[in-house]
Amino acid sequence: MSLTAGMFSKFTFLVGARYGISRKHSQLVSFISRLSTAGLIIGVALLIVVMSVMNGFDRELRERILGIMPQATIYHREGIDDYPALIKQLKQDPRILEAAPFVQIQGLFSYQKHVAPVNLFGVDPALETKISSMEEYLPPDTFAKLSKNPNAVIVGQGIADKLRLNVGDTITLIIPNGIDSGETSGILTLEVIATLKSNTNVDQSLALMNLAAAAQASGFNHQVSGIRLKVNDLFAAQSIVMSAVNQLPVGYFGSDWTRTHGTIYDAIHMSKNLVGLLLLLIIGIAAFNLVSTLIMVVVDKQGDIAILRTLGASSREIIGIFMIQGGLIGFIGTTIGAVLGVLFSFVVTDVISGIEKLIGFQFLHSDVYPISYLPSNLYWSDVAQVVAVSLIICFFAALYPAWRASRVQPADALRYE
Repeated sequence: MSLTAGMFSKFTFLVGARYGISRKHSQLVSFISRLSTAGLIIGVALLIVVMSVMNGFDRELRERILGIMPQATIYHREGIDDYPALIKQLKQDPRILEAAPFVQIQGLFSYQKHVAPVNLFGVDPALETKISSMEEYLPPDTFAKLSKNPNAVIVGQGIADKLRLNVGDTITLIIPNGIDSGETSGILTLEVIATLKSNTNVDQSLALMNLAAAAQASGFNHQVSGIRLKVNDLFAAQSIVMSAVNQLPVGYFGSDWTRTHGTIYDAIHMSKNLVGLLLLLIIGIAAFNLVSTLIMVVVDKQGDIAILRTLGASSREIIGIFMIQGGLIGFIGTTIGAVLGVLFSFVVTDVISGIEKLIGFQFLHSDVYPISYLPSNLYWSDVAQVVAVSLIICFFAALYPAWRASRVQPADALRYE
């Protein structure tokens, strides 16, 4: 306790703070000091922004993509007949919030001379609004039109762009299984009533049509492909599906989002960790520039150190002076970097969007990346973690120069003064 009190007293704080904010250094010392502070500011700000962007990708995957695509599904090898009874049974599990039937068709859309693969889902519009957020990305009353018109189809914006489709156009759906078996349902003519624009990779392959019409087209007739589930905990989806399947007769099996989009989620977290580590190294490099700055200050201020020693300052007080000086530089750099990082995290989406419009080039495309824009979601816990790590690194970086300052001998320093 006495050691700490000796190092960090009012005297050491005043002298260390004066050294820290003083401009009376050599030009080289001042330049290196500003450079190390700027590096610290940039490193802290970039780390906060990148962590916010990665958190944004995480949020968009959970809320946007998994709000449209199934979180969990139950299938039967031969199709499901009495799906209302099955839904009632499944919802007895309190972890299953909602359930809805669907018919899934893998096919091709053909329009004029263009062809695009499609993952077509036949849905019940009344139940779909309860289980997904799809209605948020569609014009009003789209689901009402879908339920009334058996030939209506909603296509993803990515498909519409590939086929150059507009609302009201008539397109051809080709179902390979139907063609192979010689059934007339192999080719359907559908009317585009809306486009789904979620700005995610879902737009590149997804289309929706009426449940009954899709069942008839796929050959299921009154059956459905499976039951889509909305669960209370995304990360427990796998165990929820396994528990549900174990209570059903033989022939049922299940799947969950970790099989369809789990690799994207893992890639996001891996990228966050790797980029965070790289930027943390940048902070470390900037902080250790502080070592060079303080050592040069020690050399520059040898005369002042010697005078302080002759006036009675102890080695611990000299250490405290330079620890406070290094801590002050680290605090200023970290604080400015944190403020800039937080501010830019709030506007990075709009800034990147503005740059894309200005140069006419889109950085992210949903056919390559999970989403077509740069999201951001700031967590204050991340900011606190970055600030704490930066200050700790700066503290340890200041130890060696402070120790060197305490080793300055007054007689040697004043010999040539």
